Amino acid sequence: MVRASKSPHSSPTFCVRKPNGKWRMVHAFNKLNAANIPASTPIPRKDVLQNNMVGCTIFSALDMVDGYYQLLMRESGIPLTAVSTPSGMLWEWLVMPQGLSNAPATFNRLVTQLFRPMRQFVQTYFDDIFVHSRASEGKTAVEAHLSHLREVLLCMRENRLYANINKCIFGAEEIPFWGCFLGKDGVRADPEKVCAIAQWPVPVSQKDQRKWLGLANYLHKYSANYAEMARPLTNLLKKDAVCHGPLRLHRLLKPSRVAFRALQFWLCPTRNGPSAWYAKHPTLPLAVPCCRWMPKAERGRCLSNLAN
Repeated sequence: MVRASKSPHSSPTFCVRKPNGKWRMVHAFNKLNAANIPASTPIPRKDVLQNNMVGCTIFSALDMVDGYYQLLMRESGIPLTAVSTPSGMLWEWLVMPQGLSNAPATFNRLVTQLFRPMRQFVQTYFDDIFVHSRASEGKTAVEAHLSHLREVLLCMRENRLYANINKCIFGAEEIPFWGCFLGKDGVRADPEKVCAIAQWPVPVSQKDQRKWLGLANYLHKYSANYAEMARPLTNLLKKDAVCHGPLRLHRLLKPSRVAFRALQFWLCPTRNGPSAWYAKHPTLPLAVPCCRWMPKAERGRCLSNLAN
């Protein structure tokens, strides 16, 4: 993948840890990226991919191993990728390295073009390939899915693309799909994230409250009128909501605690078993009355007016 280099160019190298504990080598191609023309390839939209899989009953998910390293560099561009190492030598990449600004768009364009003829049953998102099937043309869903998988794997073999078998899922009724679960019954939230939202303690500072709202925002697509319900808490993040600085008084302010617990219960009605509840209710109903806060600028804080 690399070779010794005598290039006049050089970029620093560093490593970041992967979720599986291994290391990923990344390079700071700051100057090279500044001289590049940004690629205009659009990034696939998550909601569009989900809509394209509506009505399917069986799914497979393939994860390509070391995606960028499966693309060869143009010979004229190889010297530009030279990187320095602690050994004092320069090495240049023969494949596309991590850190190039156009690498994600280039890789996504390749995958999209390769599987475009199969877009009726294949959705791609960078190095993730999702195969979805349903019963049609006299075939059962399983028979159709096996045929679709055969086409996908044949295309990957012809183009020398490789998948990580440890991360692949074949012939499942439900698959993980970018922070949620997608199956024949629709899309549901990740139970682990729901548990984290349900078990979060009452915030005692703006920083804590901002963290929780950022996490709770994950469920806004599954909840009706989420913005209206979250307004009492988002208003408390404003400069004129309560005294400037840490909101230590929030622990003493009953309205803020009520608003927090109301939204928390509304998002996670069953504290002891959110996973089971979400399995039956992928779309959340409105469970508690709407909370509204009226700002009072002259006092520098918000006053609550909780509806009965």
